[in-house]
Amino acid sequence: MAESSVAPDKVLKDLKEGKYAPVYFLQGEEPYFIDLISGYIENNCLPESERGFNQTILYGKDTNVSTILQNARKYPMFSERQVVMIKEAQDVSDLTKDSTEKFLMAYLENPLPTTILVFCHKYKKLDARKKITKHLMKHAVFVESSKIYDNKLPDWINNYVREKNYKIDPKAVILLSESIGVDLSRMANEIDKLLINVKDSSVMITEDLIEKYVGVSKEYNVFELQKAISIRDIIKANKIVNHFDSNPKANPIVMVLSSLFSYYLKILAIHAATDKSEASLAKVVGVHPFFVKEYINSSKINDINKCISCVRAIREADKMVKGYTVVNVSDGFILKELVFKLLH
Repeated sequence: MAESSVAPDKVLKDLKEGKYAPVYFLQGEEPYFIDLISGYIENNCLPESERGFNQTILYGKDTNVSTILQNARKYPMFSERQVVMIKEAQDVSDLTKDSTEKFLMAYLENPLPTTILVFCHKYKKLDARKKITKHLMKHAVFVESSKIYDNKLPDWINNYVREKNYKIDPKAVILLSESIGVDLSRMANEIDKLLINVKDSSVMITEDLIEKYVGVSKEYNVFELQKAISIRDIIKANKIVNHFDSNPKANPIVMVLSSLFSYYLKILAIHAATDKSEASLAKVVGVHPFFVKEYINSSKINDINKCISCVRAIREADKMVKGYTVVNVSDGFILKELVFKLLH
């Protein structure tokens, strides 16, 4: 096996075709693909009647390399294979220790063919310089589950919906991506919930359907707030802020501040760019080309000094939320004060 990572889609394709490998190592900051692959193995590799005897689930903080290998070397009972899955493998205390890695490397070189050993190593990566990492990349199906960038999210949404045999309007894609963000697990759950309610695959997924079934307002969301502030639409901006204040659980201020902070950093990046073509700016800002015109228009209204002052105001608001500068002030009051500063 080549010393490189394998794309999650390729792994899932092989699994659905019944092609299983002796060892899988799934690692990275994005848990979605790790859960997707491990979940497929857990639910499809063995018939339900065989899982009680031949499927072992271990948790990182409660196990070690010795226990993992003991289970991996067992033979299945009344079945052609067994599954040994280590969830939260990043918590296995001796996974990369010199004293134990030689035993794991020995197993990787000669794995039991009747065992499917799966490591779910979430939110972090192994040190690429260590021998065990190189061994895993060479002898296991090694998957890097990296965080998806903002500019790739619309394509991911389109592909996900398309795979379900539905179609989605570009504006609906924008609403989903801006409102939910790059939490792929939550995004997939929300889209699945939406499609269950829509049922008819000939129906185009629109902003109205997202507002109805996902609970994201097409008028009162962070994306619309950004646009209103950028074009100095005082009435609309205040309407949105008042809506946020009356629905704090659906619109937590921490998420709003994070989105606004990211928004102004992107406008600053446009000001700093030497190549002002739309294609180049989309890459610089890290957004899908469909979005970039809005950021360009905003950069014409908000000069560098204005953007810098806005970033400072957002940082001050963040300190207030965390109680560093004031106490006993509501999130709604902080947000209203911030939006006033951003508008004026």
